[in-house]
Order: sequence, then C-alpha cells, then structure tokens
Amino acid sequence: MSRPVLFVTNHVPPDRTGAFAALHRREGIELALFGGRSHHAIGTVADPGVPRREVSQRGVHALAASGRYRAVIGGTAGRVALPAAWTGARRTRVPFVLWSALWGELWTPAHVAARPLMAAIYRDADAVVAYGPHVAAFARAHGARRVELAPQAVDQAFWTAPVPAPGSRGSPFTVLFVGRPAPEKGLDVLRAAWALSGLEDAGGALVTVGGATPAPPTEVRARIADADVLVVPSLRSRRFLEPWGLVANEAMHQHTAVVASDAVGAAAGGLVRDGETGLVVPAGDARALAGALRRLHDDPELRERLAAAGARAAARHDFDAWARGFSAALTGESR
Repeated sequence: MSRPVLFVTNHVPPDRTGAFAALHRREGIELALFGGRSHHAIGTVADPGVPRREVSQRGVHALAASGRYRAVIGGTAGRVALPAAWTGARRTRVPFVLWSALWGELWTPAHVAARPLMAAIYRDADAVVAYGPHVAAFARAHGARRVELAPQAVDQAFWTAPVPAPGSRGSPFTVLFVGRPAPEKGLDVLRAAWALSGLEDAGGALVTVGGATPAPPTEVRARIADADVLVVPSLRSRRFLEPWGLVANEAMHQHTAVVASDAVGAAAGGLVRDGETGLVVPAGDARALAGALRRLHDDPELRERLAAAGARAAARHDFDAWARGFSAALTGESR
C-alpha cells in the first residue's frame, strides 16, 4: 500500500470534515493536528473520520521527516508548524505542498517578521493550493511556481435541504448577518447602512445571528432560509483579511441573495460576482451598502435572479472539487 500524505493543520471544523474525507478517498491522508486557538465560530470536530494524530507544532518537523509519508501538506495556521512541516519534508526529500488562504499582506509584527520565510516557502514549495484565484494571484506574486485551486465548499446535502422557515420570505423584507461581533466583520457598517436605507420604516427587519455563543448550524440554516438577503460586510484591517466567508456558500445553497464587501474572499475569489451571482460593495462604505439593500428590496426579480445564479455557482464548489485540487498538486497534473 502506498504511503499516506501527511496533512498538517490545527483543527478540523465541522465544515471541513467532508472535504478531508473526499481527499482521503482519493489520496490516503493522515492529519497532524496541533491544536491551539481556533478562529472557527462553529467549533472543531474531535473525530473527523480520517486517520489523525495530535502533535505539537515543534513536533511536526520530526513527523514530516520520519519517512512514513510520500508527501507533506502544510497550511498557514500556527507559528512554527508551517516551517516545521516544510523543513521536515525537505529533510526526507518528499514533495511539499503549501495550502494557503492569504490574498493580501497583513501588518502585525509577526506577519511582517515572517515575510522572508513565507517568500522562501512560496518559491520552494512543489505546489501551492489556493482557495481561489485571489489567493492564487497572491501566491504567484510571491514566487509560487505552480498553483492549483481547491474551491471552498460546505456540506451541500445539509445546506440545500428544504427548511420549514418560520416566516414568509419577503414579508417583511429580511436582511441577515451571520458572524462574530468582531469589528473586522463589519456589523457596525451594516447597521449604519440599514439606518441609511430607510428599510426599517418600510417594514423591513435586520436580523443578526452569532455572538459569544455561536448558533447551531440548524438555526443558521433556518435563518438563512427565512431571509431575503444575506450580507457579508467584512472589513480589512492590519491583522485580518477575510479568506473566504463560507456563509456566502451556505446562503446560496438556500437560494438567498448575497451582498458582500470587496474585502471578502468569496467576492475576490469569484463566487460572489457583482450583478451576476450577488452584489459586491466597497468595504466600509455604508452608503453603497444601503443602496445595494434598497435595490434588492425594490427589485424582487433581480433578487431572485441573483439567488438562482448564486445557487448554480455554489453547486460547483463541492468537496470533490476541493479534493481534486489537492490531487492535482500532489500528482503534478493540473485539472
């Protein structure tokens, strides 16, 4: 039997289990989970259903260099796990694949200090796997020789399931925000836009889901199903740039129209296309966002057209497509 591929990451969030299972079926992987802080509001999965082991970040090097694996994949999470995976792969002379979500420079002291190292990894990696073309362009600009795309995906069976919504879509007109109340998520901008839109006076409702205690997926799905519009108003800061925004995929699967800022990876990466599969507004521009909301309120046919196109676009972002991107990186054969 062929040796497995070592996949180094910190956690397995619930929306990633199907992706790892699809990749395991194709390639045979073993997860090396080093834990630490999770940025996923919906938590992590203790048993992702594929071979796994827990390891410290510093212990990743010895594992990657053990000779038990035919290739090593490392993501950008953690402080020393990525260089440990890279140097371990190089020590045992097996291919190294960088899995990257970065599509813009971050300006924390740690990110600035790591730039020379990241540049070396980009140049040296046998391949880079990117969330979308926005990440691919950033990787190429930093010296990546070969880049494959693994589109961000969610559990389509769950998110496309019919939901007995608690209300009637469009009565009242409902705008939904799902996410952490962190400044970079843009909720304050959305609230300002809502006030400018005048839609509350017209009987509309702004609903927010998330906070200190994240809502379970079943509640999020029901809220999305009952909403007319989902807004992803994320902002760019010195320490944050939204890599994707999977809630956009989730909303599209429920045929809910999406408005995203241009600081959202799903927009920069082409899932939310302005006027085609959703509306895209400048990040932090409350007046532009208010105009987009008013436009969707006043034009139900546009809202339905964008929702239908979004559903078709999201259908192409599935776990098998994600796994095929990694297979292409591992075999050297682009799709």
